[in-house]
Amino acid sequence: MILIEKFYDETERVNVRFVGYMTTDVRYDFGIVFTHLFFGKPLVICMQTGRTVLLDMKDLEDIDYLKKVFRIETIQQASELAEFLKETIPTIPFETQYE
Repeated sequence: MILIEKFYDETERVNVRFVGYMTTDVRYDFGIVFTHLFFGKPLVICMQTGRTVLLDMKDLEDIDYLKKVFRIETIQQASELAEFLKETIPTIPFETQYE
């Protein structure tokens, strides 16, 4: 018998925002799921690649991380993405989800 320990099982009505933009080199289409889970970090889904990551403002300062997680080719493209997401992702105050 396999012992399974459930960490959480939450149901939440969430807001989802779909945004797309285009630079001179690249087009991006994202779904952004705003939730109170995951320490308030929105779930950002790249619709072209299916790559998904939890991001907050601090994460957007790490250009190398964005480049890696979304498999972006250049620092310039990753910097442009960071600037776009900074305008799109709100700052949400942290509230602990664990007791």
